[in-house]
Amino acid sequence: MKLLRSLDEFTADLRGGAVSIGNFDGVHRGHARIVERLRRQARESRGPAVVFTFDPHPVRLLRPEACPPPLTWTDRKAQLLAELGVDAMLAYPTDEALLSLTAEEFFGRIVRDALDARAMVEGPNFYFGRDRTGNVGLLREMCERAGMPLEIVEPLQMGGQYVSSSRVRAAIAEGRVKEAAAMLTQPYRIRGMVTHGAGRGARLGFPTANIDAIDTLLPAPGVYAGRAIVGEVAQPAAINIGPNPTFDEKVLKVEAHLLDFHGPLYGEPIEVDFLARLRDIQKFASVEQLRAQLDRDVAKTREIAGSQGA
Repeated sequence: MKLLRSLDEFTADLRGGAVSIGNFDGVHRGHARIVERLRRQARESRGPAVVFTFDPHPVRLLRPEACPPPLTWTDRKAQLLAELGVDAMLAYPTDEALLSLTAEEFFGRIVRDALDARAMVEGPNFYFGRDRTGNVGLLREMCERAGMPLEIVEPLQMGGQYVSSSRVRAAIAEGRVKEAAAMLTQPYRIRGMVTHGAGRGARLGFPTANIDAIDTLLPAPGVYAGRAIVGEVAQPAAINIGPNPTFDEKVLKVEAHLLDFHGPLYGEPIEVDFLARLRDIQKFASVEQLRAQLDRDVAKTREIAGSQGA
């Protein structure tokens, strides 16, 4: 799978395939349905399956105050799409020049000239061009004139509602990470850098990695079962998001206790998957009560992570 960040990198072997354009934030199961159809169209056109996405999200430039925090960073999005069988992802550097293109100009310059698309696959809520004036109706007309098949994929429903990045985002923001994982193709993941903390966890017998510089949506405060990925190795991890009220701390922190890891992590990049929410943040009457609860959190984390192959 090739991750490209410029049209200049779009080589001849990637032209003449099937293309899907969109943000693909989170890469949920609805996106997987689109990719499945995209791969089928690519086989029929005897070309590659290509996803054209945007970095950053166009809303960040047009209405930054309304731009939600992303669910995935670019490399993670490419990894998830590769697992679904996409041949190349172009993360186009969104700029004013791109956003100023009319729907007709976008189709002509990007879809036809730059990508040389032979087929397109989109969802029914696809919009393109300046001021989002292009919709699937207009796209169908353009594709017909170009002699190019267009497949519109109906959204996936789960629990009587459509799966969407917005719905996934709401679940994560409320701490419903297990529900979010059911809608995603992989459990929800954040990344950051390990920094120095107060060292209180180590003194309690539960050393934690304090995670900063997180650039995606953070789940609601609480204690979670998950796994931490350091380098290429995944370890079960109990994750705490929030303050530590037992010690009268009010600052929100993200800490991960890696169950089977021993060694320094300071200054290292770390990624964390969220598998299940265990409980709310709470204040304990004593350090002994806190330690007993942490023992239970670790046992539950090991059980959950073990059942999911971590």
